[in-house]
Amino acid sequence: MPVHNVVRVRSQPGAAGTILNNLVALGVGEIFAVGFCGEDGEGFELKRSLAIQPTVNLEHFVTTPLRRTFVYCKPLVMEPGQPPRELNRLDSKNWTETPAALQQDLAARVAALTNRVDAIILMDQVDIAETGVVSRPVATAARAAVVSRPDLLVLADSRRGLQHFPPLGFKMNAAELARLSGTPVDSVASVKAQATELAAKNGQPVFVTLAEQGIIGAIAGLPAEHIMAYPVRGPIDIVGAGDATMANLTAALAGRADIPEAMQLAMTAASLVIHQLGTTGTATVPQLADLLRQRIEH
Repeated sequence: MPVHNVVRVRSQPGAAGTILNNLVALGVGEIFAVGFCGEDGEGFELKRSLAIQPTVNLEHFVTTPLRRTFVYCKPLVMEPGQPPRELNRLDSKNWTETPAALQQDLAARVAALTNRVDAIILMDQVDIAETGVVSRPVATAARAAVVSRPDLLVLADSRRGLQHFPPLGFKMNAAELARLSGTPVDSVASVKAQATELAAKNGQPVFVTLAEQGIIGAIAGLPAEHIMAYPVRGPIDIVGAGDATMANLTAALAGRADIPEAMQLAMTAASLVIHQLGTTGTATVPQLADLLRQRIEH
């Protein structure tokens, strides 16, 4: 078997951690990380990566011996003059349900933050339901937060789809929307129609990403809006684009932007991130301003 010598290890918070990094890059004042890690080396690295961010508050981030830290290990072959080449991923996951006491503890932490925050993001990245942070009690606590504070923005995203989530703000792609609605999605018009219907049903905003076709957003009582993506400007790496989109949508809407403004900012961030190769990138305020300026000028 070929031997690959490790010359550097880079630890980065992923999933909700990528969203968090993008929020930090936007200058969001205080960010509460609600979640858990295991009593393992990866958990140590994760907490250290979060703690060095100046605006991240870890008072609701739990270390537990009952779980492993969720890890995507992505070996990259680095050769002079060549883009990074990714080998097979090595993942560490939990294959059993998150203990009930830990689920309830995390749900209580969401409830405790309801009146302290401008927005809540739920990011569910696990393959098997109820094995991660965003369990049924946590999603229920997020719904209770919306009920008690109708002005509170709560956006949810899940790699398994949002079929079993309570009525919250949803961010998804077109395939996930089709699974949720049970209706095929074959055009921008059909996505707009389904997003409008779902937003009216839930009474919460709905955002649907369409890769190179951009993003569609809908809120109850108004027709859906469509913003195109930026043209590709060279080699791309799409990892992290959805997380940058989520962070920028949330920050913009919490800052009282309207739907088209929030989606324009999100598409700008996604374009910046996909052109950052070999890393899960972020979009800073100066980078966003520069690319937005270029788009306006052209």
